[in-house]
Amino acid sequence: MFTVCTDPSLLSGFDWFACYLTTPKHLTFFGSFFLVLLLIVVVAPLALGLGFAAAVASRSGSPFLSLPGRGYVALARGVPDIVFFLFVPIALDQAFEYLRYLMICPDQLGGVWQGNDFIVCSAAKLPLSTAAPIWHSVYGFGLAVISFGIVFGAFAGNVLVGSFKAVPIAQIQTGASFGMTESQIFHRILVPQMWIFALPGLSNLWQILIKATPLLFLLGLQDIVYWARELGSSKTGIYAYPHPDWRLYYFGFLLVFYLALTAVSEAAYKRLMVRLSRGQGTIASVGKATLRSGF
Repeated sequence: MFTVCTDPSLLSGFDWFACYLTTPKHLTFFGSFFLVLLLIVVVAPLALGLGFAAAVASRSGSPFLSLPGRGYVALARGVPDIVFFLFVPIALDQAFEYLRYLMICPDQLGGVWQGNDFIVCSAAKLPLSTAAPIWHSVYGFGLAVISFGIVFGAFAGNVLVGSFKAVPIAQIQTGASFGMTESQIFHRILVPQMWIFALPGLSNLWQILIKATPLLFLLGLQDIVYWARELGSSKTGIYAYPHPDWRLYYFGFLLVFYLALTAVSEAAYKRLMVRLSRGQGTIASVGKATLRSGF
């Protein structure tokens, strides 16, 4: 990156480290932190939306809505996360390629299942073998987002179902006594009150999502865990910047990153909890009112 870095063998001290940390691979490593943050930002609203839809569906009086809603929420309890993170991307990838196979080459000799192998014509593959590397990364990231969204959506649905039940029935009965419709009670009483009870569980789920991002490494994406292992492993003299095994330092840096991210999240959660509790009869709102009054 710098002109002084032309011949690394002549460098030492600060110059060596400055050039070492600005190599193309290290710049990709630093950029992979944004990949992790992007995953969190995209997955969080997706999972919350899926969870909310599942929680509302599970409360429906129609079995056509309640059974799928309850079944989806049950995924959070019955199946290990790692199974979904490994199964969903493969299943989605094959499903997408199978749909393209039906449209592009349905007369493929031998079909798609040839023994235990799933094989489609080259034109039906996703992404195409001729596609630029960036599209392979985008496609893999998209599969990861869907996988994380499905898994954490089930967890969020489980939290929201309990939160709906935690809203005092007296408030719902009061709304009905004032002539409010079921839709008005749901939007004006149930949903606003439900978030107060859901926030602690959703906060824990957010922290779990942050800690689950290293699973991107298992999905074949070059995330921060991949690059920490790749860059930190020992490099012999055949490399431009030889060094011993530095994985301890690289993974220690990841430890600091995740601790800082969770600390910021915890501070944001506390502020959000106080804001949502304002005017509500909760411990958070009562405690803040007590502090303001000086008692």
